[in-house]
Amino acid sequence: MSKTTTSATESQKITKLVLLRHGQSIWNRDKKFTGWSDVALSPKGEKEAEQAAYLLKQAGFTFDLCFSSPLQRARTTSQIVLSVMQLSIPIHESWRLNERHYGALEGMGRWEAVKKFGIWPILGCQIKFDAAPPYISAQNLRFPGNQSNYANIDKDELPLGESMQQTLSRLKPYWQETIEPEIRQRKRVLIVSHKNTLRTLMMLLDHLTPEQVMKLTLATGRPLVYELDQQLNPIRHYYVDYLT
Repeated sequence: MSKTTTSATESQKITKLVLLRHGQSIWNRDKKFTGWSDVALSPKGEKEAEQAAYLLKQAGFTFDLCFSSPLQRARTTSQIVLSVMQLSIPIHESWRLNERHYGALEGMGRWEAVKKFGIWPILGCQIKFDAAPPYISAQNLRFPGNQSNYANIDKDELPLGESMQQTLSRLKPYWQETIEPEIRQRKRVLIVSHKNTLRTLMMLLDHLTPEQVMKLTLATGRPLVYELDQQLNPIRHYYVDYLT
């Protein structure tokens, strides 16, 4: 077999998975801890979602399935992207793709949080993989178990606040049992989620250490492509940029 034929055959075995952090939300803009609080995209965030769609379309991407969190900033981003790309495909939503739950910090700015809880509870949960933010109580109206959107989920599975380690634990089964089988069937998959959730997914894909994952950054509204081999091992990953 010639080198040209071999190269073509190998390229056919590559599956491309696209990860997309939602566009800027109004609390991203205002520098507040957001977590599971269901806030909308900012006008800039809507434009970022449109730009992501144009980038993907220009680069020749198309999709068979989209997975998203049910939080409106991710859901709206998904809808904008698919509308601009003129794709009519299923969007599967799961709470397991929600952002990390920031507990009692949600809705607070960083200095406000430091004044109330002290610097180490705030700094620790941002730099340590296994450190959780201050929890809310199970009686708090912001506890997902008290919200109708999560009424069908066992309250014991819902968080009062999460470390990155806990975020990984609730994401992992959804990845392994729901998303991964679709990719193994050669489906072209788009995942629209949140910074910390996508960081833990990158940890699974790239076999990163806790220290490495805490150093990852993800820009809002910028498509990140993973090229995977038949065993779903990453060959490389890169952001989609404008073609020249």
